Amino acid sequence: MKLKELHRIEMPRERLAKYGAGKLADYELLAILLGSGVQGVNVLALAKQILKKVRAVGAANITLEELQKIRGLGTAKASQVVALLALAGRLNTNEPASVFQTKDIYHQCADFRTSKKEHFAAFYLDTQNNLIERQIISIGTLNSSLVHPREVFEPAIRHSAANIIVAHNHPGGALDPSPEDIDVTHRLKNAGEILGIHLIDHVIVTDTKYQSIMKFI
Repeated sequence: MKLKELHRIEMPRERLAKYGAGKLADYELLAILLGSGVQGVNVLALAKQILKKVRAVGAANITLEELQKIRGLGTAKASQVVALLALAGRLNTNEPASVFQTKDIYHQCADFRTSKKEHFAAFYLDTQNNLIERQIISIGTLNSSLVHPREVFEPAIRHSAANIIVAHNHPGGALDPSPEDIDVTHRLKNAGEILGIHLIDHVIVTDTKYQSIMKFI
């Protein structure tokens, strides 16, 4: 099944055009690159299978032979994935440490830290604090209506994350948290305690600096 054959709400290309790449999950981005699925498996399901295999083996260790163990995946699509991973590895010169920490946030926010609009991002981590996924939760002035705990923790539950770090940029360049920043942090911290998902930090980033909000909590 090709992307154009999927229901409109499921089409990653439309979501990319409307919200930007940061709003898409990893499998949606891969689905756009694949373009179509294989017999009996639509492109979104295929993308999920490929990512599961890549994460199990490791992006640096994936081979054509390993990918072709996925039912129906031929040489052409497997080659696309291997080439994509190789290119990403060459371009990603600032790859973060395997243990994801607050100091890594600044580099991971490079795509929006100079934006004139506030972006709120969530980083989902496993039990060893390795990064599972980053998602943009909202774009606009930070407040409790835009950043609801439901929007932050739903992906955490879906990805079986043990911990999260959240971050947002301050377009004006100030590092001090606003009352709204502190309120949102309290709400997320309390929600995380109920769900058993630890909020490690909430970080403010600017063009050149970053600061943790947790010391103000």
